[in-house]
Amino acid sequence: MPTALLLENIHPYAAQSLRQQGFEVATRKGALSEHELIEALAGVDLLGIRSKTKVTAAVVDACPQLTAVGCFCIGTNQVDLDYAGQHGIAVFNAPYSNTRSVVELVIADIICLLRRIPAHTHHIKQGIWDKTASGSHEVRGKTLGIVGYGHIGMQLSVVAEALGMKVVFYDLDEKMAMGNAQRMDSLQDLLACSDAVTLHVDGRKSNTGFFGREQFEQMKQDAIFINLSRGFVADLDALKDQLASGHLSGAAVDVFPSEPSKSGDPFATDLATEDNMILTPHIGGSTLEAQEAIGHFVPQRLEDYWFGGSTMLSVNLPQVTVSGNPTGIRIGHLHVNLPGVLGKLNHILGQSGINITAQSLGTEGSLGYVVTDVDRKPDQQTLQSLQNIEGTIRLRTMA
Repeated sequence: MPTALLLENIHPYAAQSLRQQGFEVATRKGALSEHELIEALAGVDLLGIRSKTKVTAAVVDACPQLTAVGCFCIGTNQVDLDYAGQHGIAVFNAPYSNTRSVVELVIADIICLLRRIPAHTHHIKQGIWDKTASGSHEVRGKTLGIVGYGHIGMQLSVVAEALGMKVVFYDLDEKMAMGNAQRMDSLQDLLACSDAVTLHVDGRKSNTGFFGREQFEQMKQDAIFINLSRGFVADLDALKDQLASGHLSGAAVDVFPSEPSKSGDPFATDLATEDNMILTPHIGGSTLEAQEAIGHFVPQRLEDYWFGGSTMLSVNLPQVTVSGNPTGIRIGHLHVNLPGVLGKLNHILGQSGINITAQSLGTEGSLGYVVTDVDRKPDQQTLQSLQNIEGTIRLRTMA
């Protein structure tokens, strides 16, 4: 019986789905350290995590049975993707399932900051009745600058425009503007005209420290800043300085450079003393609706790969989509992208008198992946010959 381990309080539907497909499933609420994870993965085929558990090269080396990792979130920077792929571990995520949840929190942050709700709440708690319109604004007519125009940025663009905001965006890649949104030629141009700036960049290492003191200083006087993307992309010390000086009128931060590994752990940030400040514990995508959607989506990708060999929407393997589960025997061959691998594989099958009924091949970068349907199960000698093909990373048979 195949086994799966789900960590970090993943929605119960994920365990239910995997069990219905014949997996023995163990669940844990919190994240695990590298050493704890290696111990917990003994004999485990599939791993499900969120953002806190790190799948490092050491974990991959120590767990040769591990076949796939499901990231029940958008980000995948908690996994060493290249190393996992080079060792035959497919990684999947949920790139769309919690998009709306993030968008709604950004909108809520914008409205609250422009109306100075955090500051008013703070004053009320101190027993101060500060009934004034000073510094409070409607969102209608304000300019929203979106840095990173991916799935979240695009949907945010539509919702913000529906509220009457003017939307500008900046992205390194060429992106089609939604509605009346305007692409800016540079980040500096976006910062100069935006009343609210929100970051939605990905977790690539090159984005570390991407938004620093220089960028904060280029923002408009009294603008607000929002980061629900990655904790390491913004310099929070520089943000605090801009808030304390009065250059920025407010900020909302949901992600931090260093975060506790589990709920309930103590946490402190210097931003907590700022007046018009919204601090949330990495909950941008944490709604019941989003977690349920992710609980449906990711297990389906894991099951399709385990039973059918499909790498559709894998973030680290070549994309090979196959139709349904195999009707006979299916062979998945992940290999280094070398010339002649497909020919060698087919030659070995032909020498063994095995007929190929369908075949799909995909290559991406240093990896190649071929899925082959055959009319009968190869014997052990044939399987060993396939395994011995130069560049073979992982050979799997599915029936």
